[in-house]
Amino acid sequence: MRDDPRLPSSPGFWRSPLRGPWFTSVLGLVLLAGITVLFVTGLVSYAAYNPGLSPVNDQTPDKGILGFYLFAWPTHPHWLYRLNQGVHVTLGITLIPVLLAKLWSVVPRLFALPPARSLAHALERISLLLLVGGALFEFVTGVLNVQLDYVFPGSFYPLHFYGAWVFFAAFVAHALLKMPTAVRNLRHLREEKNDLVTPRPAEPTVSRRGALWFVGGGSLLLFATTAGQNADGPLRRTALLAPHGGGEPGSGPNGFQINKTAAYAGIDAAETGEDAWRLVVTGRTGTIRLSRAQLAGLSLHSSALPIACVEGWSTSDQWWRGVRLRDLAALVGYDDDPPDVFVESLQARGAFREAALRANQVADARSLLALYVNGEDLSPDHGHPARIIVPAAPGVLNTKWVARMTFGDL
Repeated sequence: MRDDPRLPSSPGFWRSPLRGPWFTSVLGLVLLAGITVLFVTGLVSYAAYNPGLSPVNDQTPDKGILGFYLFAWPTHPHWLYRLNQGVHVTLGITLIPVLLAKLWSVVPRLFALPPARSLAHALERISLLLLVGGALFEFVTGVLNVQLDYVFPGSFYPLHFYGAWVFFAAFVAHALLKMPTAVRNLRHLREEKNDLVTPRPAEPTVSRRGALWFVGGGSLLLFATTAGQNADGPLRRTALLAPHGGGEPGSGPNGFQINKTAAYAGIDAAETGEDAWRLVVTGRTGTIRLSRAQLAGLSLHSSALPIACVEGWSTSDQWWRGVRLRDLAALVGYDDDPPDVFVESLQARGAFREAALRANQVADARSLLALYVNGEDLSPDHGHPARIIVPAAPGVLNTKWVARMTFGDL
């Protein structure tokens, strides 16, 4: 069966003359650099959610030692999460043609017989299966998340988090095994022959360098149709593959990107009216209830901050105005050292209708319970009557339609 050219287990079945150690090595080294950046920025993005702060923020409660690196997410610089997530998502999409070309270049090995010639070979095959499966899982779930298509079972956060660790472990093992060979193939003018070189090559239609240019062109096209989701004005319209890549929603001061509308979140206009809505603030000295007019009568401050989401899109700095979070903490007994805060939304259900912020985020002078944006009242889609805005925080932690805030150590 191994020598029957009609079967994929036969070396003669795969006839493309492009396959070979040099072609595979070039793609592998590109992925080595790119996937390492993806892994690091992915871990940093996970840390930005402050999963160790409160069960409400922890989407992976059984992470155990995998959370060894977690740290208190900073508020400086204010564009930190915007940069990190923009790099993570844009680079991930840009690498898709390289990953597909790499998988195509080594596909004969997935069908090779016998499955294991030795213990070392068996371990290599297992790592290869984990590597291929992990790569497909991580890239597919990542793209689906960017497109807001949650067709996979369970929550994106734990699936992507655990999948990343499995994939990267297999990736590191594979890189250590193959790195010497890859470097040797790139340095030598005549490449070594191995099982990727077909014994029955078909007539070539393109050179290997031409194929690499084709792959690079595909990556460049994906980059050009994705990166604009982090830009402003006309450049945003170039993000054709991003769900937020079209024109800005509406016009005027509230005419910037949103992720979740008031209608989608089930916000009833009757419960956000001046007569009905009250902000409930609880802390050391008890509970107070404040109307929007009373909040507007407090000392107001302004902050220029962006909105940046896990899907990779972001806005430019918007001009927010409202009450500092640390001033609200002072109203309920925390004058000098504001603690963590647990924020609840009017949104009845769905992910991140509740969120927790660390004490350093509460204490930052730019962290606001915003009532206005760009000189006007918040629109319903942007969180009227009040929303959280915190520097460098993921967009989902900037809770909209705030109903209750509970200050205290979480």
